[in-house]
Amino acid sequence: MLHTVNKSPFDHNTLETCLKYAKPGSAVLLIEDGVYAVAKGTAVSKQLQDALKTVPIYALKPDVEARGMQNRVLDGVKLVDYGGFVDLVAEHNTVQSWL
Repeated sequence: MLHTVNKSPFDHNTLETCLKYAKPGSAVLLIEDGVYAVAKGTAVSKQLQDALKTVPIYALKPDVEARGMQNRVLDGVKLVDYGGFVDLVAEHNTVQSWL
C-alpha cells in the first residue's frame, strides 16, 4: 500500500496516524504541506527516522523545493518528481490518502 500525507505534521496528526498503519512492504509519500515532516531538526524528525527503519519514505521534490527545504531533508528520505509519484502509485496495489 502507498500512503500519502498532504498535511503538515505541525498542524495535524495525519502523519502520526499514517505511520501507525504503515506496514513493511508499504511506502509513505509526503506531498504538499506533508513535506514539512522531512526537515532535519524538528519535533517529528525522530518519529520519521524510526519509521524509515521499516518503510521507505518519499517526498515530492517540487513541493520540497517550493518550501525552500531542499537542503534540510532527513537522510534516508527519497525525493521523487511527478514521474516518480506515478511510478509509486503503479507499484502499489492500493493508495491510502490521509486527509
